[in-house]
Amino acid sequence: MLGTRRPGILIIVENLTVPLDRRVWQEACALRDAGYTVSVVCPKGGVHTAPYEHLDGVHIFRHPLPIEASGPLGYVAEYSTALFFEFVLSVKAYFKVGFDVVQACNPPDLLFIIGAFWKYLFGKPFVFDHHDINPELYEAKFGRRGAWHRLLQFFERQTFRVADVAIATNETFRDIATGRGRMDKDRVFIVRSVPDTSRFRRVEPDPDLKMGRKHLVGFVGIMGSQDGVDLMVEAMHAIVNEHGRNDVQALIIGTGTELPYLRKLSAEHGLEDYITFPGFQSGNALLTAMSTFDIGVIPDPKNVYNDKISMNKVLEYMTLGIPFVQFDLNEGRKMAAGAALYAEDNCPRSLASRMLTLLDDPALRESTAAEGVARAKSLLRWDEERSRLLSAMECALGRKVRNVPKPVAIPAHD
Repeated sequence: MLGTRRPGILIIVENLTVPLDRRVWQEACALRDAGYTVSVVCPKGGVHTAPYEHLDGVHIFRHPLPIEASGPLGYVAEYSTALFFEFVLSVKAYFKVGFDVVQACNPPDLLFIIGAFWKYLFGKPFVFDHHDINPELYEAKFGRRGAWHRLLQFFERQTFRVADVAIATNETFRDIATGRGRMDKDRVFIVRSVPDTSRFRRVEPDPDLKMGRKHLVGFVGIMGSQDGVDLMVEAMHAIVNEHGRNDVQALIIGTGTELPYLRKLSAEHGLEDYITFPGFQSGNALLTAMSTFDIGVIPDPKNVYNDKISMNKVLEYMTLGIPFVQFDLNEGRKMAAGAALYAEDNCPRSLASRMLTLLDDPALRESTAAEGVARAKSLLRWDEERSRLLSAMECALGRKVRNVPKPVAIPAHD
C-alpha cells in the first residue's frame, strides 16, 4: 500500500476524543503537514460523536466511550472494552486509509497488544507516545502497591519491549524509557506538550465569569482522585469562611470521576455562590475563561506520580501569561521557576495563603506572569518539539534521522 500513497501514521488514544486532546491533535496536524497520511482512533466525546470523520485532512475513527472507571476492576472493564473497539477500528483504518506506523498514546499500557499485532504480523513499526506513568499513577490513586501495581509494571515493560521508538514528555520519562524500559537512548525522543501559540493565545476576557467579584481564580483539567481539586475547594473554604473574603470567585473547568463529590463538598462548605463548575470546555469558550483568570491554580498534591509528570496546565498558564499557584512538585518547579508561587505540604490552607498573596499584590502577579511568558517563549517552542516528533517517525520508519534539535535543558529554580 505504501507505493500508492503517502506514508501513513495510525495514532491510538483512549482517554480523550480528538480533536479535543490538544497534544494528540497537534501531533496529528504536524504529521499531516509533513506529508504523512494520518488516521486517529479515539473515543467519542462532547459534540464529536461521528464514528468516522475526515477533519482538516486527518481521518478520525471513533468508538463508544466506555463507562469511566473508579476502581481497579472498573479500569479492567473500561480498558478491555476500549481495547476491543480500538483493535476493530485499527483494522478498519488499515483497509480504508492504510498506515505504516502505529503510534499508541497511553493510558492504558495495554495498547502494545494492538501494536504487537500490527508489528509482528504485518511489519508495522510501533511508537509508544508515553503520556502517563501508570504504576506511579496507581500508587497515587490508591495509596498502595501490591499485585495490581506489579501487573502495571509488567504491562509497562511489555510496552517498551514492543516499541521501536518511544516519545517522552520530559527528561524523567526519557530516563524511565532508557532505565526500566531498557530502550536505546537513540530511540527515545522528548516531545513536550507545548501549546501551539498560533492557535492557543489570549482572547477578550468575559467579566461576567467573575460573578460580580473582584478576582477570578481558575483551574482547568481532569478531576480524578489524584488531581487534588478537593484541595482547591478546601482552599476556597479557607479564603471565604476563615479569611472572610467575599471578593474571590473560583471557576473549576473540566470533568472526571470526582466532579459529583467536588460539587457536594462545595455545597457542604456553603460555597455554591463562590465556585462555578461549568464542566468540560474547549475552543474559544476555554480560551475566554482562561483569559479572564486573575490567577491559575494547580492543586495536584505532591506524590510519587505528580512529581514526575509535566502538566499541561503549567505550560498553558505560562503561555497565556497567567500567574499561578501550585504545590512544590519537582517537574512543576523545574518548568515554572518564578512563574508560580509554591504551597507547602499538600496543605489547602497553605494553598489559600499563596493564592491570596498573589491576588493582593498586582506587581507580583505582573512579574510572575512576565516570567512565565518569557520562559514559554525561550524554553518551550512547538516548532522544535515538532521537529523531534518528525525525527521519531523517521527513526520508526528506518530512515536516516538528520538534524534532530536537542531538547532545551530546563533548569530547576532554587
